[in-house]
Amino acid sequence: MADQPLKPVRRKHTLLQRMRSNFLTGLIVVAPVLLTIYIIWGIVGFIDNKVIPWLPAAYNPEVWLGRDIPGFGVIVFLIVTAIIGSLTKGLIGRQLVRYGESFVDRMPIVRSLYNGLKQMVETILSQSSTSFKQSCMIEYPRKGIWVVGFVARPVGGEIAAKMGEDDVLGVFLPTTPNPTSGFLLFLPRRDVIMLDMSIEDAAKLNISGGLILPPTTEEIAARRAPLARMAK
Repeated sequence: MADQPLKPVRRKHTLLQRMRSNFLTGLIVVAPVLLTIYIIWGIVGFIDNKVIPWLPAAYNPEVWLGRDIPGFGVIVFLIVTAIIGSLTKGLIGRQLVRYGESFVDRMPIVRSLYNGLKQMVETILSQSSTSFKQSCMIEYPRKGIWVVGFVARPVGGEIAAKMGEDDVLGVFLPTTPNPTSGFLLFLPRRDVIMLDMSIEDAAKLNISGGLILPPTTEEIAARRAPLARMAK
Protein backbone atom coordinates (compact mmCIF):
# COMPACT_ATOMS: atom_id res chain seq x y z
CA MET A 1 0.00 0.00 0.00
CA ALA A 2 1.18 3.47 -0.82
CA ASP A 3 2.10 5.62 2.09
CA GLN A 4 -0.81 7.81 3.08
CA PRO A 5 -0.08 11.43 3.97
CA LEU A 6 -0.01 12.04 7.66
CA LYS A 7 -2.89 14.09 9.01
CA PRO A 8 -1.90 17.10 11.07
CA VAL A 9 -2.36 16.47 14.76
CA ARG A 10 -4.50 19.09 16.48
CA ARG A 11 -3.26 20.08 19.86
CA LYS A 12 -5.90 20.25 22.53
CA HIS A 13 -5.79 23.39 24.57
CA THR A 14 -5.64 22.95 28.29
CA LEU A 15 -8.21 24.46 30.60
CA LEU A 16 -5.74 27.15 31.65
CA GLN A 17 -5.04 28.11 28.03
CA ARG A 18 -8.75 28.36 27.24
CA MET A 19 -9.33 30.50 30.34
CA ARG A 20 -6.46 32.78 29.33
CA SER A 21 -7.81 33.13 25.79
CA ASN A 22 -11.33 33.86 27.07
CA PHE A 23 -9.98 36.40 29.55
CA LEU A 24 -8.01 38.29 26.87
CA THR A 25 -11.02 38.27 24.54
CA GLY A 26 -13.25 39.63 27.29
CA LEU A 27 -10.63 42.20 28.28
CA ILE A 28 -10.60 43.58 24.73
CA VAL A 29 -14.36 44.16 25.02
CA VAL A 30 -14.55 45.33 28.63
CA ALA A 31 -11.42 47.51 28.93
CA PRO A 32 -12.45 50.23 26.41
CA VAL A 33 -15.91 50.47 28.00
CA LEU A 34 -14.56 50.77 31.54
CA LEU A 35 -11.87 53.25 30.54
CA THR A 36 -14.41 55.40 28.69
CA ILE A 37 -16.74 55.43 31.70
CA TYR A 38 -13.83 56.15 34.05
CA ILE A 39 -12.56 59.07 31.97
CA ILE A 40 -16.03 60.59 31.49
CA TRP A 41 -16.81 60.19 35.20
CA GLY A 42 -13.49 61.84 36.09
CA ILE A 43 -14.17 64.80 33.77
CA VAL A 44 -17.68 65.22 35.19
CA GLY A 45 -16.35 65.09 38.76
CA PHE A 46 -13.58 67.58 37.95
CA ILE A 47 -16.02 70.10 36.46
CA ASP A 48 -18.48 69.62 39.34
CA ASN A 49 -15.75 70.24 41.93
CA LYS A 50 -14.67 73.44 40.18
CA VAL A 51 -18.10 74.90 39.34
CA ILE A 52 -20.40 74.01 42.26
CA PRO A 53 -18.38 75.88 44.96
CA TRP A 54 -18.95 79.10 42.98
CA LEU A 55 -22.74 78.72 43.07
CA PRO A 56 -24.79 80.65 45.61
CA ALA A 57 -26.07 78.50 48.48
CA ALA A 58 -29.65 78.78 47.23
CA TYR A 59 -28.69 77.08 43.95
CA ASN A 60 -26.38 74.47 45.44
CA PRO A 61 -28.14 71.06 45.32
CA GLU A 62 -26.26 69.92 48.43
CA VAL A 63 -28.03 72.64 50.44
CA TRP A 64 -31.63 72.03 49.37
CA LEU A 65 -31.36 68.29 48.68
CA GLY A 66 -28.78 67.26 51.23
CA ARG A 67 -26.65 65.52 48.60
CA ASP A 68 -24.71 66.23 45.44
CA ILE A 69 -26.15 65.66 41.96
CA PRO A 70 -23.44 64.24 39.66
CA GLY A 71 -23.28 66.30 36.48
CA PHE A 72 -25.04 69.37 37.92
CA GLY A 73 -21.85 71.40 37.61
CA VAL A 74 -21.50 70.28 33.99
CA ILE A 75 -25.01 71.51 33.21
CA VAL A 76 -24.27 74.87 34.83
CA PHE A 77 -20.97 75.10 32.93
CA LEU A 78 -22.71 74.42 29.60
CA ILE A 79 -25.43 76.99 30.28
CA VAL A 80 -22.99 79.69 31.40
CA THR A 81 -20.68 79.01 28.44
CA ALA A 82 -23.60 79.26 26.01
CA ILE A 83 -24.68 82.57 27.60
CA ILE A 84 -21.15 83.97 27.31
CA GLY A 85 -20.99 82.84 23.68
CA SER A 86 -24.29 84.57 22.98
CA LEU A 87 -23.13 87.81 24.62
CA THR A 88 -19.79 87.88 22.80
CA LYS A 89 -21.59 87.75 19.45
CA GLY A 90 -22.90 91.24 20.04
CA LEU A 91 -21.05 94.51 19.48
CA ILE A 92 -20.44 95.17 23.17
CA GLY A 93 -19.28 91.61 23.80
CA ARG A 94 -16.82 91.67 20.92
CA GLN A 95 -15.45 95.00 22.15
CA LEU A 96 -14.94 93.58 25.65
CA VAL A 97 -13.10 90.58 24.20
CA ARG A 98 -10.81 92.94 22.23
CA TYR A 99 -10.05 94.95 25.36
CA GLY A 100 -9.33 91.76 27.30
CA GLU A 101 -7.03 90.36 24.61
CA SER A 102 -5.19 93.67 24.21
CA PHE A 103 -4.57 93.63 27.98
CA VAL A 104 -3.26 90.05 27.80
CA ASP A 105 -0.96 90.97 24.88
CA ARG A 106 0.93 93.33 27.22
CA MET A 107 1.89 90.44 29.52
CA PRO A 108 4.87 88.53 28.03
CA ILE A 109 4.47 85.04 29.55
CA VAL A 110 0.69 85.09 29.81
CA ARG A 111 0.44 86.30 26.20
CA SER A 112 2.31 83.29 24.81
CA LEU A 113 0.33 80.85 26.94
CA TYR A 114 -3.05 82.41 26.09
CA ASN A 115 -2.41 82.66 22.35
CA GLY A 116 -1.15 79.06 22.20
CA LEU A 117 -4.16 77.69 24.08
CA LYS A 118 -6.55 79.83 22.04
CA GLN A 119 -5.09 78.58 18.77
CA MET A 120 -5.29 74.97 19.99
CA VAL A 121 -8.94 75.30 21.06
CA GLU A 122 -9.91 77.05 17.83
CA THR A 123 -8.24 74.27 15.83
CA ILE A 124 -10.03 71.51 17.74
CA LEU A 125 -13.44 73.22 17.68
CA SER A 126 -13.18 74.65 14.18
CA GLN A 127 -16.14 74.35 11.85
CA SER A 128 -16.24 71.63 9.19
CA SER A 129 -15.64 74.25 6.50
CA THR A 130 -12.16 74.88 7.90
CA SER A 131 -11.30 71.30 8.82
CA PHE A 132 -9.41 68.76 6.76
CA LYS A 133 -11.27 67.53 3.69
CA GLN A 134 -9.97 64.00 3.16
CA SER A 135 -7.21 61.59 4.09
CA CYS A 136 -4.58 60.83 1.50
CA MET A 137 -1.22 59.20 0.78
CA ILE A 138 1.90 60.92 -0.51
CA GLU A 139 5.48 59.86 -1.12
CA TYR A 140 7.61 61.38 1.64
CA PRO A 141 10.48 61.94 2.41
CA ARG A 142 11.51 60.27 -0.85
CA LYS A 143 10.07 58.20 -3.68
CA GLY A 144 8.94 54.75 -2.62
CA ILE A 145 8.12 55.72 0.99
CA TRP A 146 4.46 56.46 1.61
CA VAL A 147 2.85 58.36 4.48
CA VAL A 148 -0.73 59.21 5.38
CA GLY A 149 -1.68 62.88 5.44
CA PHE A 150 -4.73 65.14 5.36
CA VAL A 151 -5.88 67.29 2.47
CA ALA A 152 -6.37 70.83 3.72
CA ARG A 153 -7.62 72.62 0.61
CA PRO A 154 -6.80 73.38 -3.03
CA VAL A 155 -4.10 76.02 -3.33
CA GLY A 156 -3.90 78.73 -5.95
CA GLY A 157 -2.43 82.18 -6.26
CA GLU A 158 1.30 82.75 -6.06
CA ILE A 159 2.13 79.29 -4.70
CA ALA A 160 0.56 77.44 -7.64
CA ALA A 161 2.00 79.96 -10.12
CA LYS A 162 5.53 79.60 -8.76
CA MET A 163 5.20 75.80 -8.87
CA GLY A 164 4.05 75.97 -12.48
CA GLU A 165 1.02 73.79 -11.68
CA ASP A 166 -2.66 74.40 -12.33
CA ASP A 167 -3.97 72.00 -9.66
CA VAL A 168 -2.15 72.12 -6.30
CA LEU A 169 -3.27 70.69 -2.96
CA GLY A 170 -2.18 71.70 0.51
CA VAL A 171 -1.48 68.53 2.52
CA PHE A 172 -0.86 68.46 6.26
CA LEU A 173 1.51 65.68 7.28
CA PRO A 174 1.14 64.98 11.04
CA THR A 175 3.85 63.58 13.24
CA THR A 176 3.49 60.42 15.33
CA PRO A 177 2.25 60.10 18.06
CA ASN A 178 1.46 63.83 18.38
CA PRO A 179 -0.78 64.74 15.41
CA THR A 180 -1.03 68.42 16.41
CA SER A 181 2.44 69.05 15.00
CA GLY A 182 3.61 68.28 11.50
CA PHE A 183 4.45 69.71 8.10
CA LEU A 184 2.43 71.63 5.53
CA LEU A 185 3.27 70.42 2.03
CA PHE A 186 2.13 71.72 -1.36
CA LEU A 187 1.89 69.03 -4.03
CA PRO A 188 0.38 68.66 -7.49
CA ARG A 189 -2.88 66.74 -7.31
CA ARG A 190 -1.43 63.97 -9.48
CA ASP A 191 1.09 63.16 -6.73
CA VAL A 192 -1.64 62.73 -4.09
CA ILE A 193 -3.54 59.46 -3.70
CA MET A 194 -6.94 59.91 -2.02
CA LEU A 195 -8.00 57.33 0.58
CA ASP A 196 -11.44 56.02 1.46
CA MET A 197 -10.68 55.96 5.20
CA SER A 198 -12.19 58.75 7.28
CA ILE A 199 -10.23 61.55 8.91
CA GLU A 200 -10.80 59.90 12.30
CA ASP A 201 -9.42 56.54 11.14
CA ALA A 202 -6.38 58.20 9.59
CA ALA A 203 -5.76 60.11 12.83
CA LYS A 204 -5.97 56.86 14.84
CA LEU A 205 -3.48 55.28 12.46
CA ASN A 206 -0.99 58.11 13.01
CA ILE A 207 -1.49 58.40 16.78
CA SER A 208 -1.07 54.65 17.33
CA GLY A 209 2.09 54.51 15.26
CA GLY A 210 0.48 52.10 12.79
CA LEU A 211 -0.82 49.68 15.44
CA ILE A 212 -4.50 50.51 14.78
CA LEU A 213 -5.28 49.81 11.14
CA PRO A 214 -8.69 50.99 9.86
CA PRO A 215 -10.90 48.35 8.24
CA THR A 216 -11.18 48.18 4.47
CA THR A 217 -14.41 49.04 2.67
CA GLU A 218 -15.00 45.31 2.11
CA GLU A 219 -14.65 44.59 5.84
CA ILE A 220 -17.03 47.43 6.72
CA ALA A 221 -19.61 46.12 4.22
CA ALA A 222 -19.27 42.59 5.64
CA ARG A 223 -19.89 43.89 9.19
CA ARG A 224 -22.94 45.88 8.15
CA ALA A 225 -24.52 43.06 6.15
CA PRO A 226 -25.91 41.12 9.18
CA LEU A 227 -27.30 44.33 10.68
CA ALA A 228 -28.99 45.19 7.40
CA ARG A 229 -30.59 41.74 7.24
CA MET A 230 -31.82 42.07 10.83
CA ALA A 231 -33.30 45.48 10.07
CA LYS A 232 -35.35 43.95 7.26
